[in-house]
Amino acid sequence: MNRALRLARLLRILAAIIAEPGLNPLELAERAGVSERTLRRDLAQLRELGYEVAYTSGYEVQEKLNLDGRARGKKRSSMDDTEIELLKAVAQAMGSAGLWKPVAESPQARRPHPARQTNGAKPKPIVLLSGGHGDTDFIYATGFDVETAVYLRFDEMDDVIYTSPLEIDRARAQARASQVLLDQNAYANDAWATLAAKKVLERGFAQARVSPRLHAHFLEELRAAVVTQLVKADIKEGLLWLEGSPLTSERLYSKAQLILGEKGFTCPDMIIAGSPENAMPHFRGEGPIRANAPVIIDIFPSSRSTHYNGDITRTVVIGEISDEVKRMHAAVLQALDAGIESVAAGVPCRDVHHGVCQILVDRGYGTTTPGYEGNQDGPRLNHSTGHGIGLDVHEEPKIRTSEKGPLQVGDVITIEPALYQMGLGGVRIEDLGMLTKDGFKNFTTLTRSLDPRDYL
Repeated sequence: MNRALRLARLLRILAAIIAEPGLNPLELAERAGVSERTLRRDLAQLRELGYEVAYTSGYEVQEKLNLDGRARGKKRSSMDDTEIELLKAVAQAMGSAGLWKPVAESPQARRPHPARQTNGAKPKPIVLLSGGHGDTDFIYATGFDVETAVYLRFDEMDDVIYTSPLEIDRARAQARASQVLLDQNAYANDAWATLAAKKVLERGFAQARVSPRLHAHFLEELRAAVVTQLVKADIKEGLLWLEGSPLTSERLYSKAQLILGEKGFTCPDMIIAGSPENAMPHFRGEGPIRANAPVIIDIFPSSRSTHYNGDITRTVVIGEISDEVKRMHAAVLQALDAGIESVAAGVPCRDVHHGVCQILVDRGYGTTTPGYEGNQDGPRLNHSTGHGIGLDVHEEPKIRTSEKGPLQVGDVITIEPALYQMGLGGVRIEDLGMLTKDGFKNFTTLTRSLDPRDYL
């Protein structure tokens, strides 16, 4: 992760602790908008920086911060003293301002996850503080590369950049924001975070978010390259052969990794799995690939420069396609389209999942979702319909039966219905897109065909 993103995340955690000390790990993760695993890693990093983050015995945890000095005996990290002091000052300012406190509510009410919001609430604004020249997130959002500035986006055509006297003219010429303003005080006092907090609070918001950036076009190109290897293969005794030897999952994995590396991506856990083992959804694939049976290709690479992730899945068959696999594929396609059509702001996540399950049940298949069991003697869907994606491959929102929270404009999600049967194999199709005010903007244009020749 680049330095700016790392500082921003640590800042959120520090501000959440200052605003409400004594939280347990799950509560603190919710306040800071990070996963519990990420929180534990970041707390360890804060200890290395000199902050006293102490756990009590048992499950309960209490974070105690020494904001006035470094802990003795700690090895100094790569962050310099200026960054450390800035981090402490900004965390104190934002904690005092209450920017990361939950919205006022009764003590008995359930506190919402800061990355989500309750039905009817306004979308959270995007807040970006430039981490220096080359800050890829800031450049992506604004089209403007600058050392110090703040970008706030409250809605479409309602965004603003605050920058210094040194950069104001260039910002007005190059930046994409609807407003470009000078803030002399923030420039003179290096108070960009305080400025951001003030402007967000003035607009009536208690939380903020960042916009994810993905690389769907590149993913489609990669999948086409992998499928090309399958098309070139010959069939010998039920197996695929290429260039005189069996075509294995490992050979395709190696090819995909080479292409990924050349483009600045990595995906160590990609799935290129043949049948019948791919009836296990997270089977990565190994050994020779069988002909006349489904091959699931699921690649979710992470950019080495931005650390954002992508995720798309396709299923193909090399050779004869059985009637059963054709029927499974048709049902999954219908469920995928139904899921995408149901995605809208305010729709509960579980409603999308239930709609997908109902399609599969209506087509004669089963699921493991209570109330939508259907036919349990054949292929079934045994996982959620989709998930959010960004800096982590799996983020909020989770599109599954237990999630009552609503989808929001700005959510970047996958829709990935599937059917699996042990002894036969699986069919999974996954598209990736963003929820806009007009519905689901699908980033994925790659064909969904079972025939690998259609990908060329």
